[in-house]
Amino acid sequence: MSEHPQKYHIGFSLYLLFFIAFVMTLPGLFSGLFHIEISPVWGSLVFGIAIFAAAFILSWAAEAAQIDISEALAVVILALLAVLPEYAVDFVFTWKAAHDPSQAHYAIANMTGANRLLVGLGWPAVLFLYVLVKKKKEIILSEKHRIEIFYLAMATIYSFTIPLKGSLNLFDTVILVALFFMYTRRAAMMETVEPEMVGPTKIVAQMKTIPRRIATIGMFLFSGVVIFFVAEPFAESLVGMGKHFGVNEFILVQWLAPIASEAPEFIVAVTWAMRGAAGSALNALISSKINQWTLLVGTIPLVFAISSGAIRPFMLDQLQNHELILTAAQSLFGLAVLVNLKFSKLEGLLLLVLFAAQLIVEQIRIEVTVAYLILAIIFLILHRHNLIPAAKMGLKFRK
Repeated sequence: MSEHPQKYHIGFSLYLLFFIAFVMTLPGLFSGLFHIEISPVWGSLVFGIAIFAAAFILSWAAEAAQIDISEALAVVILALLAVLPEYAVDFVFTWKAAHDPSQAHYAIANMTGANRLLVGLGWPAVLFLYVLVKKKKEIILSEKHRIEIFYLAMATIYSFTIPLKGSLNLFDTVILVALFFMYTRRAAMMETVEPEMVGPTKIVAQMKTIPRRIATIGMFLFSGVVIFFVAEPFAESLVGMGKHFGVNEFILVQWLAPIASEAPEFIVAVTWAMRGAAGSALNALISSKINQWTLLVGTIPLVFAISSGAIRPFMLDQLQNHELILTAAQSLFGLAVLVNLKFSKLEGLLLLVLFAAQLIVEQIRIEVTVAYLILAIIFLILHRHNLIPAAKMGLKFRK
């Protein structure tokens, strides 16, 4: 905790901005909470605005929390709350899959789609916005970000075993959930340093310790509640619009619904990148990726077993295995790019182009998977001297 919090000038405009963000969430929250029927077009607008405003409140809470806890832990909390919608949507499909096997495709499609969106679209978006706004050549990450890289590596390596055995079971739950808690524990051990506050966060930062902590927790909880109750109807509204225009249902579940559920962390990351905090922005997306690649994937067989009323694995067919291998290969390339703590325009372009290629031309997904793996091997060889430092930081070994 910071013993000598900084002093900030707080004008009326900051209070007004805070108030506007709060008010903007209310129509969507009210409609989602009481299941009010809205047309897909109006639903996309009302719920989208609510998610947009809640994402800003969530980002302010994450910044204010860094006075009392480490940035890494604050980002973990932010990522966990921001991806609540993804959990809600995926758990619904998983629960139904226990009684209707056709729903299993949607559960895996939604999860893999969300994961690939984060890396293939989210990471390059942060990079290119930062480069454009701040006139920089690349994003430079700090040594502390090796923690996220290490745990993303552990989750990615393990993820390759899932399609090899063709199922998700409770053993996977134990391993992946344990990885998530190890990551959270390591993040909590990082040093607390008060950042330079921007915008309405200054209001909370100026408070005394107890009121500040209450306000920060309240902002986390409120934004989490809004996101939880609004994201599913927002996704349904987007899917409804997609159906109206004749878009394939599998595509809607894999791409359009995840766009809605991933919106909060995308908004937070874009906002931070445009302010120049590209490292924190990228770290938020990496943390979301770790969160989904461990806790979300790990709890799928648990939800499936509870819904089934019996301990049985969540079986995967050939299509689902291909989706998981493609997602794991992209993840491996992503961490190979970042392991040297630099993210260049060329690397961002490669991630974006390969993501766009498999999205637009489904028939070349195997070729894209191979390309990810070859590039990952090349980059890991080039950056091999950074592998041990990442492991030492992740496991808290001394240099």
